[in-house]
Amino acid sequence: MATIAAAEIAFSRQPHPAPTPASDRAAVLADPGFGKAFSDHMVSIEWDESLGWHSATVGPREPILLDPACAVLHYAQEIFEGLKAYKTADDGIALFRPEANARRFNASAARLAMPEMPEDTFVQAVTELVLADREWFPPVDGGSLYLRPFMFASEAFLGVRPARQYKFLVIASPAGNYFKSGAPAVSIWLSSDYTRAAPGGTGAAKCGGNYAASLVPQADAIARGHDQVVFLDAAERKWIEELGGMNLFFVKADGSLITPPLSGTILPGITRDSLLALAADEGLTVREERYAFDQWRADAASGALLETFACGTAAVVTAVGEVAGHFGEFTVGSGGPGQLTQKLRQQLVAIQRGEAPDPHGWVKRIA
Repeated sequence: MATIAAAEIAFSRQPHPAPTPASDRAAVLADPGFGKAFSDHMVSIEWDESLGWHSATVGPREPILLDPACAVLHYAQEIFEGLKAYKTADDGIALFRPEANARRFNASAARLAMPEMPEDTFVQAVTELVLADREWFPPVDGGSLYLRPFMFASEAFLGVRPARQYKFLVIASPAGNYFKSGAPAVSIWLSSDYTRAAPGGTGAAKCGGNYAASLVPQADAIARGHDQVVFLDAAERKWIEELGGMNLFFVKADGSLITPPLSGTILPGITRDSLLALAADEGLTVREERYAFDQWRADAASGALLETFACGTAAVVTAVGEVAGHFGEFTVGSGGPGQLTQKLRQQLVAIQRGEAPDPHGWVKRIA
């Protein structure tokens, strides 16, 4: 997708009338969890077909007033992104590959017939929020400020067509561990009754509908004592695609690394893309190819498969230790994090936090 030229847009700043007291904020940051608490401010930008992007504001986080006929409530034109801001080793602040998030955001917008946003406006919006809420970084191990840019159709009308008005917002949440169990490896359940996406659908877009459709199988997995659900392809119910919110990698005993290819039904993860580059830097043979579930199970049993790990912005890199389903269950490797899983995670986190060289120019220092 071509880069969209930046429009002239200035951000106004509205002071918060009653920011969170420091003592209350400290109590939240001591154990933030994931997605449970939110910082004081938000960014808001409007779009309509006559004015384009306008009214960019950094102001207090507050409820959104919606008309009952608001298009998003009826036709689900909504997309979002997820990225993190990090405290660096020298106490600075950095974003990790925000331009990649901007490009993926625009790809999602195009798929859902929504307006695309200039990449540097997107990056400026998340930067403005981080700087406004820089006191919200949790001082816990692995803590970060999780950023959620999103856009929805805000025009009030009933009719099946693209809306003519949209609202873009960014909110922030102090983040600790993504998985509540805190286990070194997660357990996943194979969904045999549901699929995540079909060819020609919205699987490659980061839209809320994809996640809504995954909630029933995800709840089923949790009820059975597992952390996540893994989906197979919709056409043959044979090939591994991804988890409910993360991409998968498979480490073979021959030294190769496999991940399912992007074919329109899998979200093109930015963490996934970063790990592919880091693995290539290590001289590993990296293959983006289809991998059948039956082969996964057989390779785990024979020792041909050493490790499996999931990756995404929220959880970064997480080992998969156990896989279960109506077929039974099997263990991957030792059932815990393998050597390559740990090495790639450490390399990625060190780059994100400014503790290691950044040969690919991924880190954007903002303070």
